[in-house]
Amino acid sequence: MNGALTDAVLTGLPGVTAWQLVRDGGQDTLLVAGPPPETRPPAGPGRDDARDDARAVSRAAAAGDAAVRGTDPAALPALMRQLDEAALLTTARLLDRTRLFRDGGRRGTDEILGALAVAPRHAWIIRRWLATLTAEGRLRLDAATGRYHSLTVPDRSAHARALRELDGACRGLGYPASMTRFFRAAAERLPLLLQDRTSLQEVLFPDGETSTARGNYRDSVPSRWANHAAASLVTDEADHRTTPAPLRVLEAGAGVGGTTGTVLEALGDTPVDYLFTDVSPFFLRTARDVFGDRPGLRHALFDIQADPLGQGLGPGSQDVVLAANVLHNARHAGRCLAALRELLAPDGLLVLVESCQEHYQALISMYLLMSPAPGEQDWFTDLRAGQDRVFLTAGEWTRQLDAAGFDPLPVLPHEGHPLTEAAGQRVVAGRVRSHGARPDPARVRAALADRLSPALPLPRIHAVDDVIRPIIPTGAPC
Repeated sequence: MNGALTDAVLTGLPGVTAWQLVRDGGQDTLLVAGPPPETRPPAGPGRDDARDDARAVSRAAAAGDAAVRGTDPAALPALMRQLDEAALLTTARLLDRTRLFRDGGRRGTDEILGALAVAPRHAWIIRRWLATLTAEGRLRLDAATGRYHSLTVPDRSAHARALRELDGACRGLGYPASMTRFFRAAAERLPLLLQDRTSLQEVLFPDGETSTARGNYRDSVPSRWANHAAASLVTDEADHRTTPAPLRVLEAGAGVGGTTGTVLEALGDTPVDYLFTDVSPFFLRTARDVFGDRPGLRHALFDIQADPLGQGLGPGSQDVVLAANVLHNARHAGRCLAALRELLAPDGLLVLVESCQEHYQALISMYLLMSPAPGEQDWFTDLRAGQDRVFLTAGEWTRQLDAAGFDPLPVLPHEGHPLTEAAGQRVVAGRVRSHGARPDPARVRAALADRLSPALPLPRIHAVDDVIRPIIPTGAPC
């Protein structure tokens, strides 16, 4: 079908003034927008003061601060830097073991990948290493030849000391002791991990145990702050409901339930229909063990990459969609956000918890979970295309929400907050924007059916408020 959806076919679709075709290994997706932002109809009448989002955001920030009271925020940047330093030393030591940079060696990226025998799907991580070491002044790049040289190699004792000092840094950041052991184990097995001769899942979930990951996503200072702020936004929705019906919450990619527990605790006895979802049955089984038979809690498989309407969820069926530390995995953020918006009721709320800046420790640990699947042809097809990066900035998330049809709320923690600089873990939320300018997907689908051969499958179609086109490395729109 890829060749059938030409500009000629897509031009003149009802109500469509802009579109983007998102290629996929399975079913392609067509994002369609109506009038550009400057000519959109104004948003509906102002909300009741009881649901004023500015007040909700203020309460959420206060909840986050209360959750980490007693922590010295001034110490956090230095502690995060300790983790980053250990990662920098680990990557430099591993590159030195290839002997490529000794005796003045100058090497290209392909030579380095070959010497490390890196699995193709992890090649992007090595490219991130090279860029990071260069930015930190520990490696030099000859821009004319594209070859790297002059690697600064730490001695063995400095590297060993940095790994030992992870204990204190992790304690200060609120990580459980098991997380320190995880960081060390990942560093020790790094060559095997990069070669896909072992998996990070085996290190993070030894014998199916989830306590290490749960502690990371629940107990660390950045996670505690973000989880409590997110929980406050969810409970604020429940507190200001005007109907006796349960609050309908979909948690997408709930994983080990690090955020789930905080939200459920904050909701207390509030009547809820809480749908805990993940793409893996493993996490659903774990959630049943951890959270038991809490009233209103259900479990289901859900894939953020696929069409939600094909997974048993109906349009307008949720009051809140919560997604903590998962949407950065969406191959196309705009497509995913538009699909989630369609699940929300008018005026519904989307709450994301996302890392919005890179930490070097992830380069030798968690990034190995984020590589494309073996044999996956495409990776990210949105603004991250061709950039060897996973995370979006807070500003990029806000822009994505706006384009997908949300009114973004102020990102938390606010700029200038100690945790914003130290950790970059942010709460990004948006409320469904209601207006009549979006194209009707049903009409667009019918028009496409008239233009295409009946033998061709139709793409997924999502209406958005704006189309954000990816930029290829040359700076030109794709």
